[in-house]
Amino acid sequence: MTPKIPRRRAKQVGIAGAAVGLVAAGLATAFAVERTLVRRSVNAPGDPYVEEPFADPPYDSELTVTAADGTHLHVEIVEPTAPTTKPTIVFVHGFALDMGTFYFQRKMFTERGDHRLVFYDQPGHGRSSKLKSGNYDIAGLGESLAAVLDATVPDGHIILVGHSMGGMTIMAFAEKYQEWFGNRVTGVVLMSTSARLVDRAKLALPSLVARASAPFFPLWGTAAHLGGGAIDRARFASSDLAWLLTRRYGFGDAKPSPSLVSFVEGMNSKTSVETLTKYLNTLYNHNRYPALAALRGVPVLVVVGDRDYLTPVSHSEEIIKRLPDARMVTIPNSGHVVMLERADEVNAAILPFVEKIS
Repeated sequence: MTPKIPRRRAKQVGIAGAAVGLVAAGLATAFAVERTLVRRSVNAPGDPYVEEPFADPPYDSELTVTAADGTHLHVEIVEPTAPTTKPTIVFVHGFALDMGTFYFQRKMFTERGDHRLVFYDQPGHGRSSKLKSGNYDIAGLGESLAAVLDATVPDGHIILVGHSMGGMTIMAFAEKYQEWFGNRVTGVVLMSTSARLVDRAKLALPSLVARASAPFFPLWGTAAHLGGGAIDRARFASSDLAWLLTRRYGFGDAKPSPSLVSFVEGMNSKTSVETLTKYLNTLYNHNRYPALAALRGVPVLVVVGDRDYLTPVSHSEEIIKRLPDARMVTIPNSGHVVMLERADEVNAAILPFVEKIS
């Protein structure tokens, strides 16, 4: 005989079931709308980069560099077409991205063939390994950069180019290795970055969620470690929403190239939740104004998009206040991934800067 469910409990179960049904229906509708928006955007005519082969640009050699914390860093090197005494240019990418960040700068300098180029994936990003234990911190990223420089540029001059967290990495490197600047490091390009803590409401999370969940980031790290695979699968299922968020928060133009958006979202999606959560705390506590003092002895170029939501123009202006001899270039109608969204304008700013140093 089937046991009877008390009337009050039956009512509660019915309400709960209805609520679950409504939530499920709402999510299904939301995902359908998102999918429609993405498909319309991706298939819109006039995409200038629809035929661009973003994956796996050529290189002359690759190696694995082991950082002090045991992280294995994937490095690719592009050699000049002829022997040169010009500085080696080392590129340092940002949060939730990889060396593909500098696709158009890599393409330009490779075609010119007059500089040696070094690219690497930051710990937990791209083809580099994750930390075996503990949380990531900006100081540790500075140590990783030091390991890459020791392994790939044992002598000669160096120009460092950093985007977003990559710029912070250069600051952390400068904080510990001030003697390199003006001696080995003869130029620095800082793109879409900040010398102070980043507003947690803007780090690729909706502001309300970021503010509400900030106290629980240590718990997030544990949860990601235990269930990162499940969370990653959920992220994959909501890739249409991720594409729309990437377009909204990464780009300044209302209708950027869909191919560029997909390229950036692809880099984002390959970065595990475990890595993302372990980086958040250090990004929220980043403050390296004193480290900028080490850069005063070298030429510095600061580049930022005028519609950068994550590291707005005001952050670059603060850097300039502390580096009055630095040059700042603001790129119109562009967002956080300015070096991709407005590649021609960014290259036009970087090339004469590099040539003057060389």
